[in-house]
Amino acid sequence: MKVEETSLPGVVVLSPRRFGDHRGFFSESWNAARMAEAGLKYEFMQDNHSLSREAGTLRGLHFQSPPHAQAKLVRCGRGCLFDVAVDIRQGSASYGKWVGVELSFENGKQLMIPAGFLHGFVTREPDTEIIYKCTDFYAPECDGAIRWDSCGIDWDLGETEPVLSEKDTAAPTFSTFRSPFAFESACFSQCS
Repeated sequence: MKVEETSLPGVVVLSPRRFGDHRGFFSESWNAARMAEAGLKYEFMQDNHSLSREAGTLRGLHFQSPPHAQAKLVRCGRGCLFDVAVDIRQGSASYGKWVGVELSFENGKQLMIPAGFLHGFVTREPDTEIIYKCTDFYAPECDGAIRWDSCGIDWDLGETEPVLSEKDTAAPTFSTFRSPFAFESACFSQCS
C-alpha cells in the first residue's frame, strides 16, 4: 500500500494495490500490521456506509468531540467524491487549514483523517457511496458541525448550489467555533 503525506500533519492518502484479471480485482483496504509499520496505529470500532443520490450532495463539515473523538478512514465504494479535512487542533501550525482529495471507485484512494479534524465531502457523480471506518462509536452528545462554506474550502461547485441537510445548513460558522481539540506534537497519526 502506498502512503502519501498531505500538507496537514497526520492526514494521509492511502492507495491500496489492486490485483486484477478478467473477473475484476482484489484489494486489501486495511491491514493493521502493515499500517502500524507505516506509523498508523488505529483501532476501528465502527464502519459506516452512506449513499448520496445526487451529484453535488455536500455533507459536512462534521466532527465528534472528546471523550468520543473519532479518527476516520474514508473511501469511495461507487462513484466519485471530493473529500476534505480541516485542522481544528488548537495550537497547531495548520489550524484552520484544509486539504482535499478526490476519492473514487476508479482510483481506489483512501483518506486517513485523525481526530481533531473536521470532515466533509461533496459528491461528483450521482449515486456515490462513501464507506468509512471510525475509531469510536457514534455519540450524539459529542456530535458537532461547522458550516461548509466558512473555512475557505474550494469545493469546485461552479454555479451549482450544493444539496445540504438541515443540520449542515444551520451549522455555526468557523469564526464562531471554539475547538475542543488541542494539538499534541507527538501524536499526529496515533491520536483517536
